Amino acid sequence: MNRRVVITGLGIVAPNGVGLDVFLDAIKKGVSGIKHDAELERLQFSCQISGTPEVSRALSLQYFTELELRNFNAAGILYGVIAGVDAWNDADLTIAMNAEPDWDSGTIFGTGTSGIEKFRESIYKIDDFQTRRLGSTAVAQTMNSGVSAYLGGKLGLGNQVSSNSSACTTGTEAILMGFERIKSGQAKRILAGSTSDSGPYIWGGFDAMKVCTFRHNETPEQGSRPMSATASGFVPGSGAGAFVLEDLETALERGARIYAEVLGGNINSGGQRGSGTMTAPNPVAVKRCISDALTNARISANDIEAINGHLTATSKDSLEIQNWSEALNRKGIDFPYINSLKSMVGHCLTGSGSVESVATVLQLHHGFIFPNINCDDVNVDISNIIDVSRIPQKLIEKEINIIAKASFGFGDVNACVIFKKYK
Repeated sequence: MNRRVVITGLGIVAPNGVGLDVFLDAIKKGVSGIKHDAELERLQFSCQISGTPEVSRALSLQYFTELELRNFNAAGILYGVIAGVDAWNDADLTIAMNAEPDWDSGTIFGTGTSGIEKFRESIYKIDDFQTRRLGSTAVAQTMNSGVSAYLGGKLGLGNQVSSNSSACTTGTEAILMGFERIKSGQAKRILAGSTSDSGPYIWGGFDAMKVCTFRHNETPEQGSRPMSATASGFVPGSGAGAFVLEDLETALERGARIYAEVLGGNINSGGQRGSGTMTAPNPVAVKRCISDALTNARISANDIEAINGHLTATSKDSLEIQNWSEALNRKGIDFPYINSLKSMVGHCLTGSGSVESVATVLQLHHGFIFPNINCDDVNVDISNIIDVSRIPQKLIEKEINIIAKASFGFGDVNACVIFKKYK
């Protein structure tokens, strides 16, 4: 089988918007969701700003019962369930309420860590001889597959229900894993996405590595500066993005709205060889991931009209641009438009690939390219490769046919997916 795969539902929990309408408005206007973080200041972090989604108790109760929320503090699961259920509803799909699960539908919803705050809470409350008092919800909140397990139960999914984990590539990888399962005929639809926990116990290691910015604690919205000459590290963030991937024939049969088509992509690793390390990408692998993604999607490099990059506001931004340029054999004014959502939301870690992919698909569906904020001083190592006009500072209203989205993560792992406007 070689089925075509389309996107029929989207869900988003982002620092600058929870819900599609709010998020769409924010990215078109260049609205930042990065704010001062009082807890990071209290703990004397170097970086005292963050991109944390605002989810009220009232909103949480639309997705969880009072009983489920008792002793519940796994933010990543909360974000993922909201985004996932929203995507399901956005696709106008029903929830299996009878004894039979929906055998044709599954979820591949990734995360990096889950329930760190739950572990911390438990450690403070009990000693080693009272570990049975962790509580009955501890397992579901702390297992890495907790988010997919919650979604599988809430939606009655009977196909594959699992969570992948590949650092910053997790969300992009989940989309491609769901794509392959549908393409091979093993499922009619897959709820794909990823999420990330938030808070000091997630971000502390990055602050210790000195990869987070410390220069904008007084001016949070200016803190995340991908591709900028004054970039000084990434802003920690969190959130979740979700996609209903569906077999085209099934989508057409039920008259579903189609946001975009997934043409294909590639996942690989640099093996931490050459100049690749745990924290740095192997350029050979990155370029190969991009070129193999084009081959898999059966398009040429010249078909790419825009790129939603990984671009973290670190010293690796110029290397990423160089890798794109060499992989596509395009530079100067011939280079595609490129943007980074991290300028508005920070680095959402394992949630980044899916959060940024939602923004990518919205650009295709609505015909625009969102602006890069905090980038009026483009890094000279980047402007020497591509024309600065390819890094839009303001919203561009433009019909786009094909966009590439890539993520490059810790462990020297890469993923690139190709989206196409459905016609």
